[in-house]
Amino acid sequence: MQQNEMKLEFDSRSCNESFARVAVAAFMTQLNPTLEEAADVKTAVSEAVTNAILHAYRNSLPDTVDKIWITCRIRDDLLEVEVRDSGCGIADVRRAMEPFFTTEEENDHSGMGFAFMEAFMDTLQVESAPGGGTCVRMTRRIGRETEAPDAPLPKDDVETRGQRTDEWNRPLR
Repeated sequence: MQQNEMKLEFDSRSCNESFARVAVAAFMTQLNPTLEEAADVKTAVSEAVTNAILHAYRNSLPDTVDKIWITCRIRDDLLEVEVRDSGCGIADVRRAMEPFFTTEEENDHSGMGFAFMEAFMDTLQVESAPGGGTCVRMTRRIGRETEAPDAPLPKDDVETRGQRTDEWNRPLR
């Protein structure tokens, strides 16, 4: 059984969102994800971190910097990602997870953060309480997509697009 774990703690600054998603993507490379799988996980992490930055600490003093924590675990082909804050919390998690629900309409927020997380990951759990922070847990199995079989390689001395190639499709010299 393959197992590994990573923990990050970083400031709740918007410039750290890209750091967080790249760090999670780098961690998951040991599972050899497809580009689509890596992009999906990065998008979900980006949404979770952005929610924490924009909403969890919205009541903090202007120059206050709070923390966000990410824990990633690998268990065989399962990637587990947890994004946690100690901010203001969510009073009604079920309502907050509805597509297009936002508390920030005046700031052009779409209310699609949780919907994106749910769409790009296999599971999504949100635990929160007013004044108690929020914990977003997501999982994704990596490598389960069946790839279409490659076309058969040309045989030795077969002409391909005007070039003669060997069995590995390398041009003959």
